[in-house]
Amino acid sequence: MRAEVVAIGTELLLGDIANTNAQTIGRELARIGVDCFVHTAVGDNVDRIAEALRAALERADAIVVTGGLGPTQDDVTRAAIATLVGKPLIRDDTLVDEIRARFARARREMPASNLRQAERPEGSVSLPNPVGTAPGVLVEHDGKVIYAVPGVPSEMERMLHAEVLPDLARRSGEAASIVSRVIRVSGMAESAVGETLEPTWSALAPGDVTMAFLAGGGEVRVRLTAKAPSEAAANERLDQVEAEVRAALGPAVVGVGDETIELIVSRLLDERGWTLACAESVTGGLIAARVTELPGASTMFRGCIVSYATDAKSSVLGVDDSLIEEHGVVSGPVARAMAAGAREALDADIGIATTGVAGPTELDGRPVGTVVLAVSGPMGEFDREVHLPGDRSTIRRIASGAALNLCRLYLLEALDG
Repeated sequence: MRAEVVAIGTELLLGDIANTNAQTIGRELARIGVDCFVHTAVGDNVDRIAEALRAALERADAIVVTGGLGPTQDDVTRAAIATLVGKPLIRDDTLVDEIRARFARARREMPASNLRQAERPEGSVSLPNPVGTAPGVLVEHDGKVIYAVPGVPSEMERMLHAEVLPDLARRSGEAASIVSRVIRVSGMAESAVGETLEPTWSALAPGDVTMAFLAGGGEVRVRLTAKAPSEAAANERLDQVEAEVRAALGPAVVGVGDETIELIVSRLLDERGWTLACAESVTGGLIAARVTELPGASTMFRGCIVSYATDAKSSVLGVDDSLIEEHGVVSGPVARAMAAGAREALDADIGIATTGVAGPTELDGRPVGTVVLAVSGPMGEFDREVHLPGDRSTIRRIASGAALNLCRLYLLEALDG
């Protein structure tokens, strides 16, 4: 079965609120094995909503509509559905009684406008809403089905799980699960990841696992999605493809799902019983902020020295002035000395450091986006120069992740030179 999600509300189009309902509904449709290829957002207008629903019915077997079931003049979802199916709106006396009883239990006087919520297209079925005043609507039309659920997230989720998903599962007549898995990759551009995985991509048959790429925040996320008769079967197939992805990308694979770089670094440090310190210039404490978000960070993180000023690199971290004079503050030798200085000053096993140019102008002839990373520890010292895109904030954020990735590779003993 194929379904679509139509979210109602001009506030969604204006960007006043995020369309989290569509996200939730899409995830839950996948969980029961219902394919969902299109999400639509449309403003509070009867004709435009009806047209969006008409277009969706041409592509899908079912539509889940969220929003526009309230008591005010801009809540026109019921009228739009009635327009689509060519039926009049009728007032359901049972719903009137239920809404009045809800207000009575709350010892509140019911505004007359709430009677709008007791209306539904003729021939439709009302879906109960035990946590709000907006009943849902189920309409069958031309062999297909439309579910209208409230826009309030708590009410939407309750109705989705209690009414919509069980009915959809029954109508589909086929038990299935759609499972996705995200593999996080660092140190490679999106295009390079795509080229490396081209043989894996090409070997996937139609209807097998699908693969998609999403770049952002200094990493590439490779999303694998499988549909199978059961969640266990889908995961088994994902295990096979994940193994192929890991074999192709090697140590560039950071982890899966919520396994961030900082989490993996923490695990690798724990395995060795080592501690970490950092010296941050261009990143200004962002590395420390990421690491200390982890529960139990105090067991492996010694601290951070934000040596932003050039003279602080010498006076606090012990960087030799001659290194700065000879190589410049944004250089491999200075970054290595910073990492070693943090390691010594904070009595840590591993030190990592960042120095660079975040903008808005170049520094000592180094262009904006130039960042040098370094790591120092029992296995020696390494540095890497990277050239990062974006504005000041983006450069600093990506640099923090790149420094942690250098530390991860060091701990994996995957660095050369």
